[in-house]
Amino acid sequence: MARKVNSWSAFASTKRGCGLTELRVGGLARLSTCDWPGQLVATVFCQGCGWRCAYCHNPHLLPAQSDTLVPWAEVQAFLARRRGVLDGVVFSGGEPLGQTGLPDAVAEVRDAGFLIGLHTAGPLPQRLAEVLPGLSWVGFDVKVPFDRYDTLTGVPGSGEAARESLRMVRDSGVAFETRTTVDPACVDAESLAAIDADLAALGLPPSRRQAYRPPPGPR
Repeated sequence: MARKVNSWSAFASTKRGCGLTELRVGGLARLSTCDWPGQLVATVFCQGCGWRCAYCHNPHLLPAQSDTLVPWAEVQAFLARRRGVLDGVVFSGGEPLGQTGLPDAVAEVRDAGFLIGLHTAGPLPQRLAEVLPGLSWVGFDVKVPFDRYDTLTGVPGSGEAARESLRMVRDSGVAFETRTTVDPACVDAESLAAIDADLAALGLPPSRRQAYRPPPGPR
């Protein structure tokens, strides 16, 4: 488990805690039992994602900026009151790896005594490499077969980036699960079989299926 410190303010006296962490937070779930199986956590929803998947459940988190951002200081203050109550903190999104401030935020929260989980689709392997040593668990989204990512995300090379990131997670020793959102408009039985074949080629079992939940409003 991560090293404990006496208080958040004690950590705030170090370089990373002197207001240098910059993380755009689009939302904060103060208590979750489902974002990290078996753990009681808070979930920090990072604002911004460079991919445009048709079935995204959090479209309000796609833009890099928002008028309703939660100040990082507010997240700090909340977590300071939940030390010893919560097991950990999950960074979700949006796509957390899209933010340059993620490595500092992960290190700060870990050093405050929390286990760290990450929800990611793996678009930026280099940034994943920065945060992996501080993680205790990863929920990795496998969206479609890797050779079909470009069509789904609108970003060339996104499938190879995701594949490389998943290899890194597999080889890191960090606990993880793969999961696939089954939107019938994007993922049919053939796609699921191809996803499982991609995972088998990496020595991994089939992904956990999760039902698509449409967001409010027109699609």
